[in-house]
Amino acid sequence: MTAVTVSVAVCQFAPVADRAANREKIGDLVAQAAGRGVRLIVLPEYSSYFVDPLDESLAANAEELDDAFTGRLRQLADRHGVVIVAGLVERAGAGRIRNALVAVDRAGLLAVYRKQHLYDAFGQSESRWIEAGELGDAATFTVDEMTFGLMTCYDLRFPEVARTLVDAGAEALVVPAEWVRGPLKEHHWNTLLAARAIESTAYVVAADHPMPVGVGHSAVIDPQGVTVAGVGTGEGIAVADLDAALVARTREINPVLRLRRYRVVPR
Repeated sequence: MTAVTVSVAVCQFAPVADRAANREKIGDLVAQAAGRGVRLIVLPEYSSYFVDPLDESLAANAEELDDAFTGRLRQLADRHGVVIVAGLVERAGAGRIRNALVAVDRAGLLAVYRKQHLYDAFGQSESRWIEAGELGDAATFTVDEMTFGLMTCYDLRFPEVARTLVDAGAEALVVPAEWVRGPLKEHHWNTLLAARAIESTAYVVAADHPMPVGVGHSAVIDPQGVTVAGVGTGEGIAVADLDAALVARTREINPVLRLRRYRVVPR
């Protein structure tokens, strides 16, 4: 069996309420990350447009899947020979949006995921502005024969999402986020990233917003829950190599996926 290793980068930055400025910033980050030899670059949730607190400007700045934002990602993917995952404010009906993730290479869209669990917690009401994604097929894509699965921010608190991705073949979970600061939120973030990795025996590749809005601490976690690369609380890039053989060895030693007795039953 040929060894499969994929180098990934998590790019922690603060998207703003200016779509053109976000595209320019992403161009700089992708160039920096690609210069370090990576194949997959992961950017945060709401990378195309973000305002704090959320308001009606989200709908005014929403885009279709084939608009300027994904077009720019495709150009960057082509120029640098990489795959890019980023959060898109996607247009929906009746003045609302979908909180989407897109995975893009030089040929176009590889996968699209729409956030399933909206952040109606800790005093926030994401559902006021956003349509939840429908339950359905897992959003997965491959890079150099390694399979990645997409989920977003608050989905991290629901292990069923990760399990659905792993059941679809994911060896790494990609988690763009805007993990809002608050009491113990940094602790929750770090704990849940490790938990999803351990229970899934999969890598977790997570990109957050920096402080003061997010908690930062974007990270790459290995299948045993060990952080192998990370960023602090400011903007930055962390790079790590993902080893498919390590996933296979971990699943052989700790076969939790095979031994589990429960199965997810759709509602």
